[in-house]
Amino acid sequence: MQADYLIVGSGLTGAVIARHLADAGRSVLVLERRWHWGGNVHDHFHRSGIRVHTYGPHYFRTSDEDLWAFVNRFTRFYRYEAALKSWVDGRHENWPVAASYVRRVLGEKWEPEFKGQPRNFEEASLGLMPRLVYEKFVKGYNEKQWGVPARALSAGLARRFDVRQDDEPRLVRHKYQGIPEDGYAEFMRRMVSGIPILLNCDYLKHRGEFKPARLTVFTGPIDEYFGCDMGALKYRGQRRDHEYLPDTEFAQPCGQVNNPDPAGGPHIRTLEWKHMMESQYAQRIRGTVLTREVTVTPSDPNDYEYPFPDEANARLYAAYRDRAARIANLLVCGRLGEYRYYDMDQAIGRAQLLAKRILQGGPVIPPAET
Repeated sequence: MQADYLIVGSGLTGAVIARHLADAGRSVLVLERRWHWGGNVHDHFHRSGIRVHTYGPHYFRTSDEDLWAFVNRFTRFYRYEAALKSWVDGRHENWPVAASYVRRVLGEKWEPEFKGQPRNFEEASLGLMPRLVYEKFVKGYNEKQWGVPARALSAGLARRFDVRQDDEPRLVRHKYQGIPEDGYAEFMRRMVSGIPILLNCDYLKHRGEFKPARLTVFTGPIDEYFGCDMGALKYRGQRRDHEYLPDTEFAQPCGQVNNPDPAGGPHIRTLEWKHMMESQYAQRIRGTVLTREVTVTPSDPNDYEYPFPDEANARLYAAYRDRAARIANLLVCGRLGEYRYYDMDQAIGRAQLLAKRILQGGPVIPPAET
């Protein structure tokens, strides 16, 4: 099929761009090398009837009215506000860390240990929180997550952390939070409904067969587009081990419990999906499903989930980005294309911005910093 726009990858970035182009009357073809659409925004049913998020938990949240209206075109959301815990010293503690925990273990007066310009993740973290909090909640978790000492990680990674001055249990406080009533797989199917899509089609193995008239939007790993000829970017992914407990109604107090202590096992978190279901359905189901996530360094690009946060990989990405920018009629974007972690609302908003630029005929090359 000849199309004006070729979208490689049907995850959030590719699907949102495809939807906006198709809605504007443009000719679009989507290629997806997996057997299903939606990238990592996917779920399935366990034999017990419990819905499991295939590639880890997806909590949708936004305070943007237009973005909320857009996603509600494809599904209705039931309210779900993620409240996370960390298993620390034999207790479930709030995450992000609550001020009450700090008072309990350190008293009223404490100061961050590190002052100055942080050179790495450990120094940046110690500039935000007491060492005790860092060592019990943060250090082990991130060293499991990334497989290297905390001092080898970029200081910028610590921007996602805080110490709450109240006991607010919710992970975030966005106006709109939820999970699609019909699941993420159906949400993504509806988003690309009516748009030609080829599944099980690896563009990089057949790129000579697809020549769009206007633009190729590539949302896969940017280094893979070039055959990793300047070196492979490093990614991390998850091995997910599932356990069904037929005689247990609930095994933990919430849907996600972080496991930061290395002595507690290699997994970084334990997920209990029944907590994430609507209560009227969850209460009818016997048993519960736990998923323990162990972070690994994948060799298959289909398993790439997290860009690696260090300076060497940032420099290599920049070299690939500059090279891609010199290729006419090519836009490399998305979490893997821009080598950047995006929350779901951020990925959608970013894709909408790029789609608008495409339709207006303006520059579409992602900037170095967004």
